[in-house]
Formats: sequence, structure tokens, C-alpha cells
Amino acid sequence: MTALRTTPLNAAHRALGARMVDFGGWEMPVNYGSQLEEHHAVRRDAGMFDVSHMQVVDLFGSDAREFLRRAIANDVGRLADSGKALYSCLLNDAGGVIDDLIVIFFRDNWFRMVVNASTAAKDIAWLESLKTRFGLALDLEVRTDLAMLAVQGPNARERVGQALPETVAASVLRPFSATRPEGGPLEIMVARTGYTGEDGYELVFPAARAEPVWNALFKAGVRPCGLGARDTLRLEAGMNLYGQDMDETVSPLDAGLAWTVALAGNRRDFVGRGALCARGQTRQFAGLVLAEKGGVLRGQQKVLTAHGEGEITSGSFSPTLNRSIALARLPMQVEVGSEVRVQVRDRELAAKVVKPPFVRNGKILVQ
Repeated sequence: MTALRTTPLNAAHRALGARMVDFGGWEMPVNYGSQLEEHHAVRRDAGMFDVSHMQVVDLFGSDAREFLRRAIANDVGRLADSGKALYSCLLNDAGGVIDDLIVIFFRDNWFRMVVNASTAAKDIAWLESLKTRFGLALDLEVRTDLAMLAVQGPNARERVGQALPETVAASVLRPFSATRPEGGPLEIMVARTGYTGEDGYELVFPAARAEPVWNALFKAGVRPCGLGARDTLRLEAGMNLYGQDMDETVSPLDAGLAWTVALAGNRRDFVGRGALCARGQTRQFAGLVLAEKGGVLRGQQKVLTAHGEGEITSGSFSPTLNRSIALARLPMQVEVGSEVRVQVRDRELAAKVVKPPFVRNGKILVQ
């Protein structure tokens, strides 16, 4: 049996009594006692997540920009200012999603990618194969020397500034950007590319500094949060989870990610473009709110509509709405505001079709 991989904060999680689980081959905290309280801490104050299992990959070389223009579905040609970030999908030749990822531009010969932990090895192998296919000059550096924390919530940026004074310059950082503040004892990258629907920072720094940074944030009043709260928060924010809402068999157009694909007015020939254009969008990606009691919406439950069947991809109880919610792939003809039926065990329960997100910046956006 293969041993689980651990982050530099494994001992810190255990010291706080975290319940640890296997998450894609990593031993990670699912909660520290109350998942509900952790969820509310992020919506109302500030919480922090150890996301050091996610993989940072640096791309260096004169052809780095051209490589990414061909390798990913969104267009890095849009990245003109140092530190600007872009969300995109890495596609296979059939237009399926190998992974969803973030690309950050620092210089024309240096881009940084942050990819999912469960797909990291596959992603890197695919990128290496594309490097050979395209014949471009660049080096891929897989960073195993870094730790990463996500600090999220309405008070998150203020708390980070208190705990880590060297990040104060990041206070003017625009959303979906990153910076590398100079000075201070910590070599750090600060980004605003969150996954919870709340404001905050992602901090990337040397792994050797992980516990001091964690402890400083904890002392400043930032609550440790596990994977359980992270999942309900991202679901409320209408954000996809790889392996549930999309995978290599699903087009980004059918996963609500058309906005991450630069097609219209863009003749760039990226991997998967031909397949996307040939097939087009065949399903819509929508939100559901359970309209009656008697169950909880879960992934893979069947959705019955007047225009045919759909399927829930992610679902859970929403602590903020105090109702069950879900993301689902539905027939194109189903309208927002209409009622559908969800097969929950041996019952069919009514649900309302809504447009995600459900919650953003602490505010409920659906009825």
C-alpha cells in the first residue's frame, strides 16, 4: 500500500486535532471539529486552508508565452501586466478537460501555473508531451519546495497584513492578480484568486516557513478550515471541482466554463479547439435549489425535466442558505426559474433551476 503524501503542515493539523483523510493520495484535514463553524468563519470573518498539496509549476524560456497560447484554452496574450492571472482549462485533443488551472504572468520568459493535486502528474506529463509536439524552447520546473495557504473571508486581507507585515504592499492588489512583495524575512507570492466566493489571499512561500506562517495567522485570529468547508464554500460560490463537475470526458462548454475558452474573434490554434468547434455546446450548466424537504442533493443524482434527463455533478447542504443546493448538467432548453424533479433515493423531489453563484461576498444571490 502506497503511503499518503503529506504537506509541511501535517504536524500542525494533527496538533489541532484535525480529522485527516485521503484526498487524492494526500493526507489532508477534512475539519478541525465543526465543519459548519469553519464554513461560517469564512463567510463572516476569516479562515485559512492548507492547499500545499496543489502543484506549482514554473515555465521558463523565450517560448513560454507561445507555448501557453497553444497549450491552454484561454489566451495568455491577454496577460500584459506582471502579476496578472488567468483561469483556464488544459484540454486533450478531443476537447475534454485534463485539468482546470491558474496561470500567472511575471515576465515574458516566466509564467507560473498552479494545478490540482490529483491531476498534477498527468498535467506535467501532458505539458512535457506538448513541449515536444510544438518544438518550443522552455523549461518546466516542478516546485516541490513551496507551501501554499489560502486565507479567505471578509477580514482575511486585514488579518494577513497583521500577521505578515511584509505583505502590506499587497493591500492594493487587484482581484485575479499576484505580487511578490520585496523585503522582509519571507520570500512570498501573494495572490487574489480565491475559491470560496469571499475575498482574501493565497500565499505561496518556502515550505520551511510553513509552520511559522500558519502560527502567525492563527495568532491573528484566522480560523483553520478543512476540505469539508472548502467544498461547501466553493459549491455556494458556483465553482467547479475537477473530477466531479468536469473531467477528460467533458467539454468546458458543457461544464459552465465557456468563459475560460477564448474562441470568438480569436484564431489561436490551441489544443482541443477543433473538437470544441465541431461539437459545440450540448448541455447547459446550472444551479439547483431544493424546494422541498426529504433529502440532500448529491452528485450523480438524476434530474428529470420536461426536456429530458440531466444529472447533478456536485451537491450538498448549503450552510449559508440553510437549504440543499447543487450544480447540474441539464438539457439546453431548460430555463432558469423553472421547476425540475431530482431523484433522491426512492423519491422525486422538486428543485428550482437558478443561475450560479448561490453566494458571493457573504450575500445570498438566489431565491
